[in-house]
Amino acid sequence: MRLRLRFAKAGKVRWTSHRDVARMWERAFRRTRVPLAYTAGFTPRPKISFGLALPTGHESVAEYLDVELTIAGGLDIEATVGQLSDALPVGVEATGGVVLDPGAGSLQEEVTSCTWTMQVPGVALTGVQELVAAALATDSLVVTRTRKGREVTDDLRQALVSATAVGSAEGSVVTCELLTQPRGVRPTELLAALDPALEPGRVCRTHQWIERGGARYEPLDAPLLAPQALARIAGAG
Repeated sequence: MRLRLRFAKAGKVRWTSHRDVARMWERAFRRTRVPLAYTAGFTPRPKISFGLALPTGHESVAEYLDVELTIAGGLDIEATVGQLSDALPVGVEATGGVVLDPGAGSLQEEVTSCTWTMQVPGVALTGVQELVAAALATDSLVVTRTRKGREVTDDLRQALVSATAVGSAEGSVVTCELLTQPRGVRPTELLAALDPALEPGRVCRTHQWIERGGARYEPLDAPLLAPQALARIAGAG
């Protein structure tokens, strides 16, 4: 049986790496005695595969992992999700689960875009709205970024699916959808392309999307946590 789980990450734990989060999940599976399947070989590893890595420092209510189990059925998924949440550290919470159909594709291959919210503190809404409108109207949105130790100039416009801006008590909030294929774009890279002087506040991934045959859906069909729930998940963080 393959199980897909969704989880949230918020608060101080947002500064932990993707690898550290993977270790948190392995410990949670051991504590809850979920019957994991393991690889063969000299050093067996649990068969867990994560979706797109969340950049360090970002929060999310829409993270996913797939895990293979040694049982074929009979698992109480709702209870298991609750037990895993209790076993995870403050700031990481399991929020849903579903059994995958045989032959279902991997998250890395199937997710085609992500939706993000990004705080832009201290900047008036009108100015941010003008920058967003200009980006959507242009045919080219060039930014220089570092990849494998080298500076590379890329055009991000084709990766920008949509963007809007609204006001907030701290300044403005940009919501954008960015493609993940053929190469992913970070929301902070988009902000730098809008205006290099803009400094991002908290950034949250709110959705991951799969598009196939004209249909668009999320990797797990269950209600998402609202971004406002991040404060509860984060605890003291």
